[in-house]
Amino acid sequence: MPAQLIVDARNATGESPVWRPEEQALYWVDIPAQRLHRWSPLDNLTLTWEAPQMIACIARYGDGSWIAGMQTGLFRVHPNADGTLAASLLIDVEHARDGMRFNDGRCDRQGRFWAGTMFMDMAANAVVGAMYRYDAGQTTPLTPQLTDFIVPNGLGFSPDGTIMYLSDSHPTVQKIWAFDYDIDTGTPSNRRVFVDMNQFPGRPDGGAVDADGCYWICGNDAGLIHRFTPAGKLDRSLAVPVKKPAMCAFGGKDLDTLFVTSIRPGGDISDQPLAGGVFALQPGVKGLEEPSFKG
Repeated sequence: MPAQLIVDARNATGESPVWRPEEQALYWVDIPAQRLHRWSPLDNLTLTWEAPQMIACIARYGDGSWIAGMQTGLFRVHPNADGTLAASLLIDVEHARDGMRFNDGRCDRQGRFWAGTMFMDMAANAVVGAMYRYDAGQTTPLTPQLTDFIVPNGLGFSPDGTIMYLSDSHPTVQKIWAFDYDIDTGTPSNRRVFVDMNQFPGRPDGGAVDADGCYWICGNDAGLIHRFTPAGKLDRSLAVPVKKPAMCAFGGKDLDTLFVTSIRPGGDISDQPLAGGVFALQPGVKGLEEPSFKG
């Protein structure tokens, strides 16, 4: 079936879609607009909350709140009835330079929160991005676990949690790596190229892993969502009616719907009027419930 538009959100940068099964609702963020959105198929309504700074990635807390990577650190955020997000700092980050923020992030299968940072001016080609891990109850400062990225992206974990996937979506890199992942310590090792996206349409953006262990990645600039087998072989590509799909996530009652957020670029978009929208596809496979933060 073709991609279905579910919200004509017109997001500048729609990112971090997360399905909340206890609510049967999809949440996502618009990074530069500093907003958190919620949509539910039960009533087809969209709710929006304003964040105090750019909000880039989210993961569930069990009580209805969220852990979020923002500009200056990791925060616990809770939607208020007045349309604002209450945000309390969990831990700040010492960026490599000014002009940085968090980007892609999610929890591993054990409930640790991982998030990457990037320099916001991508044209600078600044290799200052890093990946951070935050554990429940951590009071020590955040320290980089992986470094030397421009735009870390595409974070995902295999169903058993022993493989970690990570990409760099910058046009000069465009690679996806796999790591062995120690589920007891939360330590990645044995970094190797999983997919060289220079050989496929689109830059690697946000990703997801399905119940079969296959890795889905948004092909930014190509209007495609690619599925790769655990061996790194392209299995299929699904189209969306916009050029810049940003991140995908499984959801729906049976976790068999693939939701996709997108980017609405500046300039002439007459050839993609739905840019910035949120879409739903039926990929024929099921996903995995997104882990909540064990905090």
